[in-house]
Amino acid sequence: MKKIAVLVGSLRKNSYSQKLANNLVGLLPEGYEAEFIKIDHLPLYNQDYDTANTPAEYAGFRNEIRDAAGVIFVTPEHNRSYPAALKNALDIGSRPYSQSVWDGKPALVVSQSPGNISGFGANHHLRQALTFLNMPTVQQPEAYIAHTNKLFDDDGNINNEGTLNFLQTVIDAFIEMVELYQETPEQEMMK
Repeated sequence: MKKIAVLVGSLRKNSYSQKLANNLVGLLPEGYEAEFIKIDHLPLYNQDYDTANTPAEYAGFRNEIRDAAGVIFVTPEHNRSYPAALKNALDIGSRPYSQSVWDGKPALVVSQSPGNISGFGANHHLRQALTFLNMPTVQQPEAYIAHTNKLFDDDGNINNEGTLNFLQTVIDAFIEMVELYQETPEQEMMK
């Protein structure tokens, strides 16, 4: 079973991002399982922790990401960018220097908003960080989901078949990338 780490940028209870992420993981094919990785408990990144007194939360988070075959990021937009909690998680995972758990890990970015812009700014700003972190990221189809305040039924399920069909193509493209970047047993042994 291949593990897909899911990081949700919104910390709000019953957030649209969380509902969207819940629906996305239901589209994963057989042989894959999603693991939602919590980021709300992580102390703010401090480089001093890289050399001494590393918080247990850092080590646990890094291990969870390290074990994943790929990462799905689902984010709202905060001030034309992605939320601070998500930035903190990226920083923690990228350190200590040259020990990044993100390196080479396939990624999918899905942004959402109740408005028309669909988190476009957050999506592209996050992609910029992922480029630096050397995470191959699904380029097409791009996933900007608008009007999320009207997208879910009372049980949190997407109520629009067209959106569900589109999200399936997004997940399919992501899984194709994960498969492409999976290490062969020979490559694993060379580490």
